[in-house]
Amino acid sequence: MAEPEARAVAIRGGTVVDQHGSRRADVVVAGGVVVAVGEGLEAPAGSAQLDASGCVVAPGLVDIHTHLREPGREEAETIETGARAGALGGYTALVAMPNTEPAIDSAAVVAQVLGIGRRACVEVAVAGAITLGREGTRLAPMAEMAALGVRLFTDDGRGVQDARLMRRALEYAGGIGVTLAEHCEDEALAAGGHMHEGAWSSRLGIPGQPAEAEELMVARDIALCRLTGARLHLLHLSTARSIELLRAARAAGVPVTAEVAPHHFTLTDAAVAGFDAVFKVNPPLRGPADVAALRSALADGTLDAIATDHAPHPAEAKDLPFDEAPPGMLGLETALPLALGELDLGIEAVLALLSWQPARIAGLRATQGGPVEAGRPANLCVIDPAQRWRVEPGALASRSRNTPYAGRELVGRVRHTVAAGETVVVDGEATR
Repeated sequence: MAEPEARAVAIRGGTVVDQHGSRRADVVVAGGVVVAVGEGLEAPAGSAQLDASGCVVAPGLVDIHTHLREPGREEAETIETGARAGALGGYTALVAMPNTEPAIDSAAVVAQVLGIGRRACVEVAVAGAITLGREGTRLAPMAEMAALGVRLFTDDGRGVQDARLMRRALEYAGGIGVTLAEHCEDEALAAGGHMHEGAWSSRLGIPGQPAEAEELMVARDIALCRLTGARLHLLHLSTARSIELLRAARAAGVPVTAEVAPHHFTLTDAAVAGFDAVFKVNPPLRGPADVAALRSALADGTLDAIATDHAPHPAEAKDLPFDEAPPGMLGLETALPLALGELDLGIEAVLALLSWQPARIAGLRATQGGPVEAGRPANLCVIDPAQRWRVEPGALASRSRNTPYAGRELVGRVRHTVAAGETVVVDGEATR
């Protein structure tokens, strides 16, 4: 039996902000698409009315780095709960990372995740693994996964350690028109480290990971990208030297893009002083000079995207001693306000980093991140940039609670989210 068509929606009184700039306008949605944008619009009888007074109406946000944990670790998160958290954060599309159990390294698992994702409240796309089991020894069947719509491939959580295998993967990816996304970490150099190697790791007596563990692989993969001409995306960069390498590569015309996670431009390794494993993440929180370099790279366009690296873990895992606890933090509900409040950027620049630029990297431009205009799919978020709120872990939609921002007051919050024409968040509350 076919599902009933979504109710028409009229978003009233907001300021539309997209790639074309900003303008005061109402937005009317029907049949899953935007049907009109302008002032004083009439809407179909019976339309849902969403108040956007004092708010920004924007293309929905796109997260190209989300750990939804399903299949295999549903105690931490499910596709349903992660999608709900995303909708509350203004996201209308999430790219699910493949470090699940089993790994997303075959057409069968891709189909499984996409099937579950079709029941979620936002679009769920899939990143496939580069190697079988993410073990770094044999290439996964990328063409078979690409045939199902996968456009991004990564062994995230691990970097491909074998340079020759990574070259082959890039050559293969170039031939089928997909992008490889690399977790840049030299495992031999990072081995045994649980935080950034520096003054704080020495003071706390916690073994550290040197910045060079990231930077060596950034340099290697930029060289391989230049050699093969295939598209490369660098995940969650965290050091000043990585930014220097990226900036030089971009200036030389190498087809490389890169992202940063909110925790890497808002927190430093000093946060680990209390030995709380909620601040353990990979790559680790770095020093103040690295944070400053990341912020500068966001401002000057060297970095293309802000990606959450949303990594939920159950409480019992994060309650382990620091060296035993898994790395990772929540991010979907806090990314937007952190970007608005912590970066010296205008709203349009922040939205570019969170919406249309990630959509381009992920190959989702047909449905996500496009301008707010008639005929486009109705994936939209309505943002109140002045709303103040306090992060309460128990009030977040994720099945896990490992946010490093507990108790912190943030400015800016999503009031409404419309995904595929359906209102999935209204007045800050999830509707499904």
